[in-house]
Order: sequence, then C-alpha cells, then structure tokens
Amino acid sequence: QVQLVESGGGSVEAGGSLRLSCAASGSALSRNCIGWFRQAPGKQREGVAAISVGFAHTKYVDSVKGRFTISQNNAKNTVYLQMNSLKPEDTATYYCGAGQATYWACTPVEGVFGYWGQGTQVTVSS
Repeated sequence: QVQLVESGGGSVEAGGSLRLSCAASGSALSRNCIGWFRQAPGKQREGVAAISVGFAHTKYVDSVKGRFTISQNNAKNTVYLQMNSLKPEDTATYYCGAGQATYWACTPVEGVFGYWGQGTQVTVSS
C-alpha cells in the first residue's frame, strides 16, 4: 500500500516562507518520482515541481521557478517543498504524488503520478 502524508501547510503573509513535507511509506518507497501539485478553489489541480529521487533531478513550473525548491531526504523517506517569496496566488491545497518514471520524464504532470496524499492547505494573505 502506498502512503503519502503531507504536512507543513499554514497561513502566512505575502513574502513569507513555508516548508512542506511529504513522507512516503509502503509501496511509495519504491516510486522514483515525487511531485508537488496544488489546487486552488474552483481551479484544476496543477503541477508545481517534481524530483527524480534516484538522480535528485528537479523540474519546476515557470510560476514558481526561483521561489520554490524541491529536495529529498532519503534517510527519512521525505521530500520537501521549500516555498519562499510566497504570493496570494500561491494559496491552494498542496498535494504530493508518487510515480515511476525515468529522470527525464519525471515532471510535474499528473499523468506521471498514480498515488496521492491527502493534501495540506497553504494560505497566503496580501
């Protein structure tokens, strides 16, 4: 059974920072591609960042480049999303997903991921 648990969400003012965590267990440990996605009210879920665990190869969507950093701690089976310079438009529920992909195909696109966590809320006020 794949289990992904997100944590670290909260409320911050614009310009602030948060670090999200995605702890993997069970079958998720065998997945080599972990991604972060977000869904704002009334909008479709969108990809944010992805990391190819074996290669630490990362990819980001343009809207978060230079502000967000995805990283891994293999000893803790955890992937992080460090979010800096947060904007009100970053407000959303953030999800992590796990999938299996080559490092070049590990991108924040939903079709890559078959397993999802329950999400953690991030609210950025202006």
